[in-house]
Amino acid sequence: MALVIEKVYAKINLTLEIVGKEGGYHLLDSFVASVDIFDVVTLTSRKDGLCSVRMRGMGSEQIPPEENNALKAAEKFCEKYDVNGVDILVDKNIPMGAGLGGSSADVAGVLNGMARLYKIDDEEGLDAIADELGSDTRYMRHGGFARMQGRGNRCYYMGMDEPLHLLLICPKASVSTRQCFAIADETDAGKNEGATARAIDAYVRGDLEGLGRALHNDLFAPAKALCPKIAEAYEAASSFSPLGVTMTGSGSCVMALFEHEEFCRYAKSRYRGDALCIVTKTVKNKRKKRELWKRELSTTNTEEA
Repeated sequence: MALVIEKVYAKINLTLEIVGKEGGYHLLDSFVASVDIFDVVTLTSRKDGLCSVRMRGMGSEQIPPEENNALKAAEKFCEKYDVNGVDILVDKNIPMGAGLGGSSADVAGVLNGMARLYKIDDEEGLDAIADELGSDTRYMRHGGFARMQGRGNRCYYMGMDEPLHLLLICPKASVSTRQCFAIADETDAGKNEGATARAIDAYVRGDLEGLGRALHNDLFAPAKALCPKIAEAYEAASSFSPLGVTMTGSGSCVMALFEHEEFCRYAKSRYRGDALCIVTKTVKNKRKKRELWKRELSTTNTEEA
């Protein structure tokens, strides 16, 4: 019996733009980063070819195994590489239904962990499985700062180390991603073309105020229409005078960017709502060889994974 443990970080969308549709899928342009909230995925080898999953924390115990993407990832891995099965234990710390990539993080943890467990060196094959199970799962396998495009299958990883300090306000409600995109398709309200390029450029130049102004999410208007708690969280976050506020993913988590951790902690101490409130910061990519982007990042002529 062999065992490996993977720590997988949550992600935030500093920007999220819908730039088109292709084959029934929405095409995105998004500036993403990992934050220091993480799930712990423990994998233990089996000899009978079967896979099992057990979840702990954040209400994850209620997820039916047949709907659990971590289990689906393990089964696809075993089928592709003809290896024995695995027992999966996921200790969840990433809030669910918040747009922080919790499900994709668990898939990434399973794929990365099983690759270690069974000594599989096939980045392209692992990314192919990841793409089948979530639009941001390929990115989650590597993490750090990145520009994520297309259906999430084009990731340009950025070797940037300067941390960003954030306050997350996560309402006790979730949003249907499908409904959110459906509403976005019906209107151009809330669009901010070029937000991703502007945000990346500001971050690279060390212009935190400019980055704060560039924070944007095309799904924010649809999400708050579906879930009024998101609007409440946004108003609360804005009241603390951050550099900028936006929503991550399709919600429901709202995040506020501050210049220092102390400002985040002060804002948290003043928050009076009933949502989960978390002080966090971005973490750099530790798995992948990183390219330092020293030029203008308004294009995507960079290393592709």
